[in-house]
Amino acid sequence: MVKTVQDISTRERLLDEAESLFAEKGYHAVTIRAVTRAANCNLAAVNYHFGNKTKLYREVFRTRWAARARRIQCRFRELLAMHNVASKETIVESLVRAFLSGPLTEDERKRHFLLMTREIARPTDTFGMIADEIISPFFGEIMDALRPCMPNIRDDNKLMLHILSIFAMVLYFNFARGPVALLAGQRDDEAFRDQLLQQTIAFSLNGLGTHHREGTA
Repeated sequence: MVKTVQDISTRERLLDEAESLFAEKGYHAVTIRAVTRAANCNLAAVNYHFGNKTKLYREVFRTRWAARARRIQCRFRELLAMHNVASKETIVESLVRAFLSGPLTEDERKRHFLLMTREIARPTDTFGMIADEIISPFFGEIMDALRPCMPNIRDDNKLMLHILSIFAMVLYFNFARGPVALLAGQRDDEAFRDQLLQQTIAFSLNGLGTHHREGTA
């Protein structure tokens, strides 16, 4: 069956509104009726385009979240390629910059990390899908890049925990940047965002056993 322009428009509208609601409330608190009401269409539209709520949720992650994640990953590779050599310093700096000051708009950043935070707080089967298709392959890529730079760490499990620790800081600062700024007695502006970026890089490198001077990574 060939889909019409109206079909495509309805499908995209459902995905947009569903993502917004899932990011705000989480999968379990959102009803199909709430999604169709926000998208200004009838209940049959979800069945027609996706089949059910679970498949709609998966498609939100597959077409919205995963697409943004790949953009961030591409930005990491671009930043790393700008350096002559891949070292602990350049890998960590490129990784942190890609996430904290990467290609996403402010609205995309909030939606992206809030959607994942809701999923982490109360995981569904969808997490397994995105872990297998998006997250784990990228973690493996980071591990392969770092391993030659860290001959003192021969245990891949320990190296993975180092990588996860970096991501934990990145996820937290992305999600809670406003409250963090408030607690630090600062404004959530460009200067503070750069300070968070430098702090994350320095803290990560110290955790990897590398002393870091601001602005030298």
